[in-house]
Parts: sequence; C-alpha cells; structure tokens
Amino acid sequence: METIQGPGNASIEVAPNTVLLVDDEENILASLRRLLRKDGYRILCATSGQAGLDLLASEKVDVIISDQRMPHMVGTVFLQKAQELSPNSVRMILSGYTDLESVTAAINQGAVYKFLTKPWDDEILRLSIKEALRHKWVRDENRMLQAMLVEVNEELAHANQLLAERVDFAQEALHNFQEIVHDLPVALLGIDASGLLMFANKAAFDLLDKPVAFGSAAAPQLPDGISVLLDNPDIGGAGVIFNGQPHTAKIQPLSHKARGHIISIIPDAPTP
Repeated sequence: METIQGPGNASIEVAPNTVLLVDDEENILASLRRLLRKDGYRILCATSGQAGLDLLASEKVDVIISDQRMPHMVGTVFLQKAQELSPNSVRMILSGYTDLESVTAAINQGAVYKFLTKPWDDEILRLSIKEALRHKWVRDENRMLQAMLVEVNEELAHANQLLAERVDFAQEALHNFQEIVHDLPVALLGIDASGLLMFANKAAFDLLDKPVAFGSAAAPQLPDGISVLLDNPDIGGAGVIFNGQPHTAKIQPLSHKARGHIISIIPDAPTP
C-alpha cells in the first residue's frame, strides 16, 4: 500500500497502481519492469497490441505505455482501441520511431496523453508516470462527484440552511460542485456497489480521524453502526458515536443502475 495526503492532511492508503507495458522487444519490457518496480507499481507486460488488448479485457489498468512501431498493430492504433476498452486509463507512447502525423492525431483525439522518446531518461519517465497518475486521480474523483450530484440534493438543501449567511459560498456551490462536497459540514461517504470505499469529504475525514484506504472494503474501516448500515441498507439509519458525541448515519442508494450508496453522518441535536 502507498500512503498519500488527502483532504484535511489526512493520510490515505491506496492499493498499488497498475501499469501496462506494451512493446514487441522483450529486452525493453525487462528494462522498464526493473525501472518501475522500485516505485511499487503492479506491472503487466504484453509483446503486441492484441496481447495488450487481451489484458485490458480482464485487468484494471491505471497507466498504459506503448511502443509505436510494432508488427500487426502500431501503438497509436492500439491505444485508440485501448481507449474503448479502458477509457479511464492514462495512455502514453514510448518510442524511438516518430510518426508525427499519427501521434498528433491520436493526441488530438484523446487516445494519447503524452509522447516520450527512446532512449528514455529514467527520471523523466518515472516523473511522467507519476504525473499521469495524478491526472487520473483528479479525473476519477470528478467522475465520482458528478455521479453523486443528483443524489446529494437533499444534503445540499440542508447545507444551505446551515450556511444561510454564506450566500456567496452557496452560489459558488452551484458552479463548483466539487468544492462544495468537500467543504460540506455534513460528513459524506461514497460506497460503490461492491462495498468499496470510494469517496469521503473533509467532514468525514475529521470524524473518522484515521487513515482510510480508498478502493478497499469500507466496512472494516468504519464504526460498527455504519457497518450495520452497509450490511442492512434497508434499515435506513443508525446511531453512531464519534468522540463521545451521538450522531445519526443515514444510507441511501444511488439511483443510477445500482452504482452504490451515499452515507451521510449528522450530529444529533443536544438533549434539553
């Protein structure tokens, strides 16, 4: 596991990123594998474009690095096909052969994120992959936030009541949903259909007050009351204690084809 800084300076543990290397030269693949293994990546290798497509059909890949000049299928064609199979992967060309017209067309069509030349500089290649992963992280987070947009209307209405004196902030929320979700005073957790923790806003980090692992099972990382909701979502809500203060956790399914659930955590009103 790799530890990174999340919202509110919280430590987040994430599973190793997967890098797919595609090159018809075995010695090139071996050199790249040795270089990148030190960065903790999970490395997959293919010696042809078709072999790479076969891997993408069964594996989740974060970054694809392909040679350009390969028999049967050149790199740009492979990456265009890879874009259809794995649209969320970041795709790069690493080649000593420069077909500027093909590469430029692939970049303009979104199939290629970056072009690197052989022989490569080790540090530039490693930094380029880290930059690609940061780019993917932002894209993935934006997709999750957009999927939650319709589902958090009720939570936004509650937030608007709490933030009545901050009209400018509420207006900005209509145009910048990502910031609003992160800064909402209501703690929000996003759980996908397979029970993996995919999102937590700043209020949720503050409540949990411990590192969490995105992309891993949510139940073992969350208090018992919330785990009960995950096992029995039909009950709708449950009491949870954070720092000695009672809270109510509510769960609601995302409406679009069972993508998962949103959990909101709200402090209980003090007893008179």
